Amino acid sequence: MGEMSDYIAGLEEPERDLIERIRARAVSLVPEAVEGVSYGMPALRYRDSPLLSLMSTKDHIGLYPFSPEVVSSVQGELEGWSWSKGTIRFTPEHPLPESLVDRIILLRRDQIDAAKKR
Repeated sequence: MGEMSDYIAGLEEPERDLIERIRARAVSLVPEAVEGVSYGMPALRYRDSPLLSLMSTKDHIGLYPFSPEVVSSVQGELEGWSWSKGTIRFTPEHPLPESLVDRIILLRRDQIDAAKKR
C-alpha cells in the first residue's frame, strides 16, 4: 500500500468508499499515477507532479487538483458545491458527478503533460 491507500484504509464509511472510488478512477484514467505525498497530503502523483489529493474532514471531503486553473475550468459546473481556487468540497450525500471528477483528473493530467513538454 502507499500513502493514499493507507490514509483511505483509516477512514470510516461512507467517506472511505467514496474516496477510494475516486482514487481508483484516477488510477484508471492515469495508470502512470503513483501514490505519494504533496503539500503534506496523501496524493496521487504523475510525472513527479501532484495530480490529485482527497481528504476527509468533519464536514466535507476536499478534492485537491493542485491547480487553480483546473478548478477555474470547471467552476461553471460547481453550482451547489463549495469551492475555492485550490479545492472542491463535497459530501457523500452530495457527491460530485463521476463525469466531473473524470474531467478534473484529465484536465490536471493534461496540464502536467503540457508543463513537462516545456
